Amino acid sequence: MLDINTIRNDFPILSRTVYDRSLVYLDNAATTQKPRQVVEAITDEYYNVNANVHRGVHYLSQQATDLHEEAREKVRKFINAKSTSEIIFTRGTTESLNLVASSFCDEFMQEGDEVIVSVMEHHSNIVPWQLQAAKKGISIRVIPMTDEGELMLDEYEKLFTERTKIVSVTHVSNVLGTVNPVEEIIRIAHEHGVPVLVDGAQSTPHFAVDVQAMDCDFFAFSGHKMYGPTGIGVLYGKEDWLDRLPPYQGGGEMIESVSFEKTVFERLPFKFEAGTPDYVATHGLAKAIDYISAIGMDNIQRHEEELTKYAMQRLSEVEGIRIFGRSPRKDAVVSFLVGDIHHLDMGTLLDRLGIAVRTGHHCAQPLMIRLGIQGTVRASFALYNTKEEIDVLTEGIKRVSRMF
Repeated sequence: MLDINTIRNDFPILSRTVYDRSLVYLDNAATTQKPRQVVEAITDEYYNVNANVHRGVHYLSQQATDLHEEAREKVRKFINAKSTSEIIFTRGTTESLNLVASSFCDEFMQEGDEVIVSVMEHHSNIVPWQLQAAKKGISIRVIPMTDEGELMLDEYEKLFTERTKIVSVTHVSNVLGTVNPVEEIIRIAHEHGVPVLVDGAQSTPHFAVDVQAMDCDFFAFSGHKMYGPTGIGVLYGKEDWLDRLPPYQGGGEMIESVSFEKTVFERLPFKFEAGTPDYVATHGLAKAIDYISAIGMDNIQRHEEELTKYAMQRLSEVEGIRIFGRSPRKDAVVSFLVGDIHHLDMGTLLDRLGIAVRTGHHCAQPLMIRLGIQGTVRASFALYNTKEEIDVLTEGIKRVSRMF
């Protein structure tokens, strides 16, 4: 069992009030709050260690470089990559996905080639491929899902043709909470000789990820969704694939030598890290990894699974509620509508009760079209949430429902 009171004390924002009510923060799929340990580490680096990395021979630069590369090693260990050469720092999941879409298409895709995505993707795993479709004439094929919110693997396998070059799929739906069977998705793709990119933005905060066991070719996630700072993310890639991809951006840091006749690119992972990295944020990300690793990812997973199950039970009490996503493999997200109440109205009135939830299409409009709705209310959970907060949410929804 987690010591929730001790954990919550690490997050000062959770003790504040909103509209004279205790804050109930249930928008963790959008971003998580940050523990003192992360914020203090960021402050300390700016006050005591701040210097550009990889360039200076002076003490501060060497110290900052050490912290930056120690963070890379912590990320490697956290997701069980083989080498730090496979860990690329980006600004977040979105940039990681854009990097792969752009570089992979430049090197390996021609007009008429195909990428497979799923109907439940976030826009950041749709729009980059659409940009490539407009630029190079590639085609996007879509894995359908059941009404319960599970991908149809039999239909998925039928999508492969000789023109299929890559599969790009979310690990966990940010709307439905469905934990997709990525190991099976990857196995099927590899049988066809096709690499797989996994969007791990909604999985890495909630349960242990092992990229070697998963056997994915690329994996992307964000720091700010796992108690770390904003503006920092990771792209993991198998070294063989990263060696073959061209750089995503050009500039300083990613070069070995430059002349007006020729540029020789730096070795991995620096080939993909043009410009000054956010070395303070990488240190903050390392501290976030330290924080959740000390608690234990298995402990976090058990706690959040219990919260999700409890929320499904309690919210089912609400008359006229529709819950979207009822897969048995569901994690940390409950999206719903109540009767004819618009999701924006529900979210606004819950906010007046101190309850922070997300409303809208959640950057997943194709999924909304599949569900036949414009948007939902989404409650999403983190390691510091409690059953008592779910009770407050349930009673808040009932109160708002009575108003209509």
